[in-house]
Amino acid sequence: MLALTVLSAALVCTPETHAISPRQLLQVADLGSPAISPDGRYVAFRLEQASVERNTYDSVWYVQSMDGASPPIRVADGGVPLRNSAGISLPAVATWSPDGRSIYYRVLIDGRIEVWRAFADGSGAEPIAIDPADVREFSLSRDGRVLTYSVGASREDVIAAEQAEYDSGIHIDQSVPVGQGLFRSGNLEGRLATQRYVGSWFDRGSLLSDAPVGWRAVDLATRTRRELAAGEALPASPAASDLPSRLGQVWKLAPRELDGQIALVTRDDESGQPSEAPSSRLYVLASPRDRKPAVCRAELCNGKAISGVTWRPDSNDVLYTVTDPTEGLAQSVFRWSVGTDQVQTVVRSTGLISGGRDPYTECGVSHDALACVASEADRPPRLERIDIITGERRVLFDPNAALARELERGMRARLLRWSDASGHAFTGQFFPAKLDGTGPAPLFVTYYSCDGFLRGGLGDQWPLASMASAGIAALCINRAPGRILDAVQRYDLGRSAVESAAQLLADSGEIDHERVGMGGLSFGSEVTMWTAAHSDLLAAASITSPQISPTYYLIGSLKGDAFLAGLRESWQLGAPGETMDRWRLLSPAFYLDEIRIPVLMQMPEQEYLYAIDYAIPLMRAHRADLYVFPHEPHQMFQPRHKIAAYQRNLDWFLFWLKGVEDADPAKAAQYAHWRSMRQAASPE
Repeated sequence: MLALTVLSAALVCTPETHAISPRQLLQVADLGSPAISPDGRYVAFRLEQASVERNTYDSVWYVQSMDGASPPIRVADGGVPLRNSAGISLPAVATWSPDGRSIYYRVLIDGRIEVWRAFADGSGAEPIAIDPADVREFSLSRDGRVLTYSVGASREDVIAAEQAEYDSGIHIDQSVPVGQGLFRSGNLEGRLATQRYVGSWFDRGSLLSDAPVGWRAVDLATRTRRELAAGEALPASPAASDLPSRLGQVWKLAPRELDGQIALVTRDDESGQPSEAPSSRLYVLASPRDRKPAVCRAELCNGKAISGVTWRPDSNDVLYTVTDPTEGLAQSVFRWSVGTDQVQTVVRSTGLISGGRDPYTECGVSHDALACVASEADRPPRLERIDIITGERRVLFDPNAALARELERGMRARLLRWSDASGHAFTGQFFPAKLDGTGPAPLFVTYYSCDGFLRGGLGDQWPLASMASAGIAALCINRAPGRILDAVQRYDLGRSAVESAAQLLADSGEIDHERVGMGGLSFGSEVTMWTAAHSDLLAAASITSPQISPTYYLIGSLKGDAFLAGLRESWQLGAPGETMDRWRLLSPAFYLDEIRIPVLMQMPEQEYLYAIDYAIPLMRAHRADLYVFPHEPHQMFQPRHKIAAYQRNLDWFLFWLKGVEDADPAKAAQYAHWRSMRQAASPE
């Protein structure tokens, strides 16, 4: 028997709301990396916001009093946000000077990554570590007199290496990302650069990224710089490999600089996220060689999905964060008095309470308070002060207050919990549709991860609040907890989550079971295509990532053993000729006839070629429409591309689920093509 718990008031009609536009969702101001001054009186943080007109992101460093008595002071330009090779914005880290008069931070300005210093009173900012090479990491000495930083190859050498390859021909080997442009085709360090595979899976870096690392030190009084010998480089923090293996798989660790004690979180397996392995343990070691660590045995410590850990300054307390999959990935912070079983709840939230949009970043911390970025599914991020003892919450800065008020007037989400027929439990965030008086609304579903403020599901391409305000109910479903190795079981669990949720919402009268659409990124794309082929639920779909296919295998196999091992572990696949039955089961290239609904594909240039062996046949059969965004990685980020994807997805589902077309003349060709697809699907 299917079961549903609605964590809010009883199911009711959504009150009249104003339309929430995709642009409003795109231009939400994100806050990140709050760092509290040594005396606990001030917090530094960075704001990041998209500009569609300039197709860039503005970022600004602020400093604000922790008492909230005055607004934040703008102290410096934050530069171009740095991103990893998947397109995700990296957390910016600020280090306070010991006297609390300034902050130091790494910044990309004018094509150079340097360390700058900004004065906390807003009187100015200046570069400190100026180098021919980009700064990779830095550290400030305990007395605040010396800044130490590391670099790789110089910018000139990297550019020269790119040009030399261009002139002589690029040698294709296992490090070359075949399937994307070979010369300056990916965004790295704020410019289009030639890329190479580095690290695991499909992570990318620049040419010469394997050059030896050099360490340098700047005397802040004299501004003199000197090279550091190997023995003078920063001492390495304790690594997981240094710790006793009997404690389990190390997930998080936090060394305390003052005395070398280490707080760490372990778990029993090697799954990628704590939500996939919620059972964890919390320890404190006196040193990496400690054989009798202090163990937190309290109920609030054990069997929880601990996702972050840090020390409370000037105390023997450890603060840790739990990201609870049974609560829709809502976060809570707890305080453990080390050496006892005393654990106190600091704060519980219904969304994120962390150091930014990344749920695994830490709040700023002083002896008395946390400075956290808080957000919920239907409330955008703001900076809060949280008292560590009383749990009192106070908003310090809310740059998204106008949008929050507009959402509060009617576009509210609620947490759903339900189980499918097999007893698998799921959670999701549901945005009821603005009703138009014609009966139950269509439903759009996205599947994967639904933490914090929901703009468009993981990857931000499906504007959930915009859909709901346009009359399409929207549901974001969290990936079910637990590590599942078998790909078919993973896909079927996702399909079951979508089918059971749609049935429950249809039974309650909130949605029309005959008008359901679905979309997703990465694993969400995989589950979307699997559901399209193995269920009769969906009327339309939208994806942004490629699926497993022979072309994907061919391109990836050049990487060699690491790729082949990953393919076997995650999908139980060998070469197509070796495991053909498994390929026929998993790859859409072999079940094209089962995909009978229209599929919109909005893909990054870096990945779309992996999909051509099923995308082209579906396009020729009038069942797919493909758009490719130049110079984009796995998660697209350019604001003009994001707004185009948002708007086209909104148009797509309004067309297929409601029969609605935008009257904008600029979209005439788009709708003519979609009408031809509809005609081909149901010829007279």
